[in-house]
Amino acid sequence: MATSGVEEQDKYRTYLYGEEEKDTKWRFGAPPNYDVVNKLFEEGRTKIWPPGSLEEKVQNLIKTWEMEMFHKTSFDDYKSVDPKKYTFSLNGRKAITLEEKRKLGGGYNSLLQTSLPEKLRGYNPAEETADSSHRAFTTAFPRGFALEIVQVYSGPPVIVYKFRHWGFLEGPFKGHEPTGELVELFGMAVFELDEQMKIVKVEFFYDRGELLGGLMQGPSLGNSTGEQASSCPFLRNTG
Repeated sequence: MATSGVEEQDKYRTYLYGEEEKDTKWRFGAPPNYDVVNKLFEEGRTKIWPPGSLEEKVQNLIKTWEMEMFHKTSFDDYKSVDPKKYTFSLNGRKAITLEEKRKLGGGYNSLLQTSLPEKLRGYNPAEETADSSHRAFTTAFPRGFALEIVQVYSGPPVIVYKFRHWGFLEGPFKGHEPTGELVELFGMAVFELDEQMKIVKVEFFYDRGELLGGLMQGPSLGNSTGEQASSCPFLRNTG
């Protein structure tokens, strides 16, 4: 909602507010608010990219892409990607479409695909929905799971970059107690853009075990998962 005649905005993400988003279908009923995770990002980032630099533009694009993937339920509302051409792959796996990604449960499930036997998975994408996976991570990281671009190796149309994701484990995760410690993940990604600067292909490369190892280092809570629904109705502090 606009305040004092000034339209609401997010410093790092587009396609959140404004007239063009008035009919957008949001997963939790309203646009997410990133104030909490933006604070974590600004306090913990290792790079401050100059305004207008390639690195800043890439960082804002990735944050916008991430927001749309997690919070918009209709493919027609995606503006950072071309829904008809878009494909996603993780660690060299076969590329999947948006519809195939949705069948995996969306959210973190496509990002945490694994070939491990089910009994060794810790986090099992086959058992999670978009909402349950989102709840698991927002519970574990109440201040959010921040993202920064560490280095950009090439610009559009094929963007290659190194990223860092981090948060503080201040809530339980999958039956493990919180430790309060920093959990971080480094990886590489390739984003291919078309002539309209829409994302048409995404490839990620990272070790999911680095993330899950940090999330599950606390003592076991026993039979209880320890995860409660976020007090925020929109599960807002994602990344």
